[in-house]
Amino acid sequence: MADGTSQQVWGDRYEHTLMNTFGAPRRVLVKGSGASVWDADGKQYTDLLAGLAVHALGHANPVVTEAVTAQMNTLGHISNLFASPTQIALGEKLIALATRLAPEGTPARVFFCNSGTEANEAAFKLTRLTGRTKIVAMEGSFHGRTMGALAITSNEHYRAPFEPLPGDIVWVPYGDIAALEAAVDETVAAVVTEPIQGENGVVEPPDDFLPAARRITAEHGALLWIDEVQTGLARCGEWFAHQRLGVLPDVITVAKGLGNGYPIGACIAVGEAASLFGPGQHGTTFGGNPIACAAGLAVLGYMEDHDILAHSREMGEHLAEQVMALGDDRIVTVRGQGLLRGIVLADPLAVKVADAALETGWIINAPRPAVLRIAPPLIITAGQLDAFVAVLPSLLDTAQAQS
Repeated sequence: MADGTSQQVWGDRYEHTLMNTFGAPRRVLVKGSGASVWDADGKQYTDLLAGLAVHALGHANPVVTEAVTAQMNTLGHISNLFASPTQIALGEKLIALATRLAPEGTPARVFFCNSGTEANEAAFKLTRLTGRTKIVAMEGSFHGRTMGALAITSNEHYRAPFEPLPGDIVWVPYGDIAALEAAVDETVAAVVTEPIQGENGVVEPPDDFLPAARRITAEHGALLWIDEVQTGLARCGEWFAHQRLGVLPDVITVAKGLGNGYPIGACIAVGEAASLFGPGQHGTTFGGNPIACAAGLAVLGYMEDHDILAHSREMGEHLAEQVMALGDDRIVTVRGQGLLRGIVLADPLAVKVADAALETGWIINAPRPAVLRIAPPLIITAGQLDAFVAVLPSLLDTAQAQS
């Protein structure tokens, strides 16, 4: 709501109104369009974080706005005692995308919810219906903040204040096939992993890790659960990042970019896992509502119509090449796939670089002390990325001067 109220006034009101779960807001934003946002004082920023990989098609995308508005004018909400055409159509679409590598006729079903955390909670409950309780999770993982999702999130800072958490979790080093093989036996319900660990600093496992996880879980009758909340739906240049490696999981969780800002998540179960949930074993009030599903259909349709997967790959490669072409010895490498990228620094300057970027009109973040995360709208242009690369050395200069 842009009404002339200043950032300072909004910030003071925030401090006395919202629970202190996020700390003081960096800015109060009032408007967005494409890859740009504006704060309450009228300053423009290029958003290279996309609301933490949510605004896949950019802010105020007209196709999504039109779809959501039309659905709201038709049917806004129904309980899950009923169904809607948008819910069914989006479920069919997600299944078609998730089973592209599956034999024809492979069953799959979707549970809709409101976020990635909720999708992972649904998947956690689904694993219990195997009759086993043990889950093998990865060191460095992030799956959400609710109690079940937190139980498989490795960061002790997040976990410790809320223990005891749901138990029977075994941790293995991310990407370590031998450790995974040693941890999985006939007592394991599922192995849960991200194809790229975004919150851990855009960390990729070796290319043979996910195929090995598929083999190991299949050998022991365990589920392979891949969390694609941040990596899925064109973010990494594929519909799902694991598909680049020819892997077909039993459970896939998605959210973030699916609604382009409208809250929606989904837990997709494939093969025998698709029949595990029965009536009354899980539920949601708002999950799968007609508006959220209309947003999801619009997003996927736009991605297909505009070949967003190819654009994500091309722009991600362009960004990585241009950053490394700077030849700046303060930059070690660029990790990631598509438009989920981590610029790895030689020194722990990432927080100060992100601060300097914000002051000069660029939104990025520092998931780790020496890593800058870049996850812009997937409609970002080469020109916008080049403009950021051009200022990156000066941002590093500023960060060094403040250290």
